[in-house]
Amino acid sequence: MAARHRAREYALQMLYQEEVGGMPMAEVAARFFEGGDAPEEVVAFAVRLATGAAAARGEIDALLRDAIDNWRLERLGTVDRNVLRLAVFEFLHEPATPRVVVIDEAIEVAKRFGGEESGQFVNGILDALRRRLDAAPPGGAITNPSSA
Repeated sequence: MAARHRAREYALQMLYQEEVGGMPMAEVAARFFEGGDAPEEVVAFAVRLATGAAAARGEIDALLRDAIDNWRLERLGTVDRNVLRLAVFEFLHEPATPRVVVIDEAIEVAKRFGGEESGQFVNGILDALRRRLDAAPPGGAITNPSSA
């Protein structure tokens, strides 16, 4: 399994643990790899994704709320919600990774850890958000097409 893919799976598990267990991300990240033998580059990328997504949750959730039609973010399954958060964090803060790669990775992680339709759901949300982000002027605000 590719190192970055494995790191994304770990990052999802850390976000899940933070949300469901109510543990602060700093503590989750500090404990998650204790006693493990994950390669350093996997650990570093996983921690960067998880801590970054947790720190940027307000910004990320605002974008997701605008992108999700007919659903409240809070009503999504915990896995789907956190897969989306990780992918949006990568969209915004990991520009070296092409957005289509981020979407493909998110779909695979959602299929592995989520429900039967998680992959399709994640794909639809992220692809719509990717199009909005790609259309936004550099450094400009992302507009909500339904409010325009």
